[in-house]
Amino acid sequence: MKPTMCPGCGAVGMDIFYELERVPAHSVLLLPTREEAVNYPRGDIRLGFCRTCGFISNTAFDPSLHEYSDRYEETQGYSPTFNAFARRLAEHLIERYDLHGKDILEIGCGKGEFITLLCEMGGNRGIGIDPAYVAERSLARPAERVRFITDFYSEKYAHLCADFVVCKMTLEHIHETAAFVGMVRRALDGRPDTTVFFQIPDTTRVLEEIGFWDIYYEHCSYFTPGSLARLFRRCGFDVIDLWRDYGDQYLMIEAQPGSGRDQAFPELENDLQRTAADVEMFRREAPQVLRRWREYLAQQYAAGRKVVLWGSGSKGVAFLTTLGIEREITYTVDINPNKHGMFMAGTGQQIVSPAFLRDYQPDVVIIMNPIYCDEIQRDLTALGVAADVLTVDMFSRAAPALVQRS
Repeated sequence: MKPTMCPGCGAVGMDIFYELERVPAHSVLLLPTREEAVNYPRGDIRLGFCRTCGFISNTAFDPSLHEYSDRYEETQGYSPTFNAFARRLAEHLIERYDLHGKDILEIGCGKGEFITLLCEMGGNRGIGIDPAYVAERSLARPAERVRFITDFYSEKYAHLCADFVVCKMTLEHIHETAAFVGMVRRALDGRPDTTVFFQIPDTTRVLEEIGFWDIYYEHCSYFTPGSLARLFRRCGFDVIDLWRDYGDQYLMIEAQPGSGRDQAFPELENDLQRTAADVEMFRREAPQVLRRWREYLAQQYAAGRKVVLWGSGSKGVAFLTTLGIEREITYTVDINPNKHGMFMAGTGQQIVSPAFLRDYQPDVVIIMNPIYCDEIQRDLTALGVAADVLTVDMFSRAAPALVQRS
């Protein structure tokens, strides 16, 4: 096998530390039959770590397997917890950059909820670009000052002028990261005051929690604060701010075309040695965490206990496919009504509404994202469900996992 080149900095010889074979190429497509879900196209994951810049990439990634279409259903807008975060973030950006009566461009806008929020709260004009935008499935009801382009962002949209550029939860889907960020930078030539804001998952948490459920085919690029800041500077941006949010799950960066106003964030950025140590820990500990989960679920199945997952998105698909779980779990729960009656890619569990649990009465509920624990606990209580409630990271922390009766 020839040495792999880092898509972030171009260094040769990425260190492969985690491999999965034949995982679903997509996790959040609406798949209406179990047969289609089980037989959905698959690809391999071989995570490589760049010891030069700290970037992590799926070196086996094949973009031709992807289907970003109107079947893609990624919105988190049905969650009160997430909506509160989105509003707080919008308020921060509007206040900090005086986004009032401005032109805003969002690259990878999903169903358009965030750019609509920015435009409504600040009286701005917006353009959202995303191949999976579907107006009929959007929770946003944008005014005429917000319009959408159903396409991938590319050089042909470099002419779109904006005072502020947003790109949330998209860069991790881009394999050639330096090429993409460089393209965005070129589009801003001659516009030194335009600010860009990117939000992506923070890989530090994934590594330290042995968060195998956060590693799936759609995410081909994995960043820590240091590798993200280094990439943006390498592509000609000055970093204005760098921080974590949403329970340290998300990594945020604000930047402008190079202007000599660059700031350093040493507590976050100087993470290369830490990341190298985390990679070694993940390499060493991941097999044990997978074994513990398989043993636990096998025990529950043998005892005749009904287990459900709460969260049918990418985390749920990665959890089930990585562990090879089929018979041990029959249903996954999701609050997004567009997903009800659909099936999980790879393993074929049916996706049901929370109301389904009122009659099903599971013995165990595994929450795919701990940040939603309080929200989910309230729903379970309202449904009269008495179950053990576990979080997906229960075997990944040094402290014992929280296990409670609803």
